[in-house]
Formats: sequence, structure tokens, C-alpha cells
Amino acid sequence: MTSGAAAGRYARALFDVALRETPADLETIQTQVDDLSRLFTQHPALAGTMGNPAVPVSKKVAVAKALIDRSGGIAVPLAKLIVMLAERDRLMALPAIARVYRDRLMDHQKIVRGEVTTAIALPPEKLRALEEGLERATGRKVVLETKVDPSIIGGVVTRLGSTVYDGSVTTQLQKMKQALIEAGQ
Repeated sequence: MTSGAAAGRYARALFDVALRETPADLETIQTQVDDLSRLFTQHPALAGTMGNPAVPVSKKVAVAKALIDRSGGIAVPLAKLIVMLAERDRLMALPAIARVYRDRLMDHQKIVRGEVTTAIALPPEKLRALEEGLERATGRKVVLETKVDPSIIGGVVTRLGSTVYDGSVTTQLQKMKQALIEAGQ
């Protein structure tokens, strides 16, 4: 099993256990798993040690338990997962587990993240209006990340998952160009 597939299984198991045992902690667990995964990305020495196959698993389990104790109140399902990952020498999968867990939580909450690209920065009220329109269209809460790309000239390009709504001036001009080329043949 690839590490990405393993991370997906661990994240889904964590979510399912948390949903069944402590549904009020779903978002707390998201924050905690993000914080723990950041430890590995922000501290290369820790990541190097925990990812080193020469370090005995017993030492990795001891470090994992110390991290749990020092964190001051990690949710029980997450604490159990951290220890299990250490025992199986898979703590380095934590960042991938955090991503999959976040996706699962957002799906459970009926939230979809998207990206909107415009030629100039959108005012907050226009961004909110766009989110509301997309919420009506999708039936889910939409949270948009904004990007500015002057090359689109004007209009809006919105991406929700694998769906792209391209209303940019650049695309419209390309379509007109193609139509003129086809008409001239």
C-alpha cells in the first residue's frame, strides 16, 4: 500500500471514530492534527529523527507519547492514532493524514473550497456575493480563496473541485479568435 493510500485510510478511520465517539470534537481534532503535522514540517530535526529507519520504533513511540503529554489535551482518538503511527513507523504520514481528514470534515459539513481568480482584487462584498451565488448553485457552503492574475484581463475564473467556470475576457477573446479562424476556412 502506498503511503498516500495509507494516509487516506488512517485519516478516514480517525474521522469515523471521532464522529462516532466524540462528534463535538471533529473540528478540534482537525486543529490538533494540523498542529502536530506542522511540528514535522517546521522542525526538520524532529522529522529527520522520526523518519529515520535507524531510530528504534520504541524511541519513536516514546517521543510520540511525550508530544501527546506536552500538548495538553489531545483528543483521545487522535492520541491513539499518534501512538499507533509511531508503533508502525508511519508518523511521517501525518501531514497527508491532516489533508485527508480536513477534506473529510469539509465534506461532512457540506463545505466546498474553491478558488476565484480575477484581474484585480475583488472587494469583500463582491466576493461574498459570488460565494452566495455558488452556494445556491451547489447546495453547499462555499469558501473561496482569491487570486489576482492580470493576464486574464477581466472577468472571473472560478474553480470548485474539478469544475472550472471561466468567464475571463482572455478566454472570450480566444473563443472569438477561434470562431473567426474557423469562419475564414
